[in-house]
Amino acid sequence: MAKKWHNAITDVAGIKVGHAQNVEAITGCTVVICEEGAVGGVDQRGGAPGTRETDLLRPMHLVEKVHAVLLAGGSAFGLDAASGVMSYLEERGIGFNTGVARVPIVPAAILFDLDLGDPKVRPDAAMGRAACEAASDSPPAQGSVGVGTGAQVGRIFGAASRMKGGVGTASVDLGGGLVVGALVAVNAFGDVVDPTTGQIIAGARKPPAGREFVDTQAVLRSFIGKAVSRLVLGSTVIGVVATNAKLSKEEANKVAQMAQDGIARTIRPAHTMLDGDTIFVLATGKKAANVNLIGAYAAEAVAQAVVNGIREATSLGGCIAARDFAASQVSK
Repeated sequence: MAKKWHNAITDVAGIKVGHAQNVEAITGCTVVICEEGAVGGVDQRGGAPGTRETDLLRPMHLVEKVHAVLLAGGSAFGLDAASGVMSYLEERGIGFNTGVARVPIVPAAILFDLDLGDPKVRPDAAMGRAACEAASDSPPAQGSVGVGTGAQVGRIFGAASRMKGGVGTASVDLGGGLVVGALVAVNAFGDVVDPTTGQIIAGARKPPAGREFVDTQAVLRSFIGKAVSRLVLGSTVIGVVATNAKLSKEEANKVAQMAQDGIARTIRPAHTMLDGDTIFVLATGKKAANVNLIGAYAAEAVAQAVVNGIREATSLGGCIAARDFAASQVSK
């Protein structure tokens, strides 16, 4: 019996996703697990990254297989949640065999959400473990959950005009059993646009009433835009692309590079000095495939995941979500 299609990263066999969050503090984390290990790659862009174990994913380094990727809120503090993922995997005998112990390989990236909820509460080892315990191959929840709990977009004019970000997922069936999927946490400095229409669906709103979008990219050309953009706190879009394609480490890194195009299609502007945009790739190696095909559709999956995360987000902490903003436009 064929596996049911869910338009999610878990359509890739062997991939599990788990969320954990503190809704009161408005922060959380998400783990993507591949217990059998997957060839890993990474591409990081923008000037404000917060990452862990990214160097080992690059070509000419010893370790090839990754066992999980952690995406977390909490800014750099959130990297602590990776230790909970490591202990969970170690207890199950999952990791790189050093001869004396199995060491789980768990790259991680974080986003900045300290300015929405309680800045003293961040993802920690306990929350990382909780995400692992919640992990399954079912389609993961989207929107304001896990790493998307405190995500925001459209930050150029600060808290008064920003909107709610979120975590989204999508997948593409390439035929012949070949699949590529993505899971992305959207926490951008810029606006989110629908790539099919070019219209802004979430982003900075015109103060004081906030009933219209300002168009962040256009504002950057103005005197006030040049001034306030220097004062904006960190942002980032982070995510994971998974595929059952058989890729070398070099090819996995190339797919990660190409997948960043999905961010560029949906975030305007993207890859700024205020963003730390990072995409990981996990390739389980089950199907022979052309790296160009996988990379091209990885970008498509990332773009879809960005839009899905925004459309599924819910308003939290006074930060309005796209669905509520759209409803307010209808009722004007």
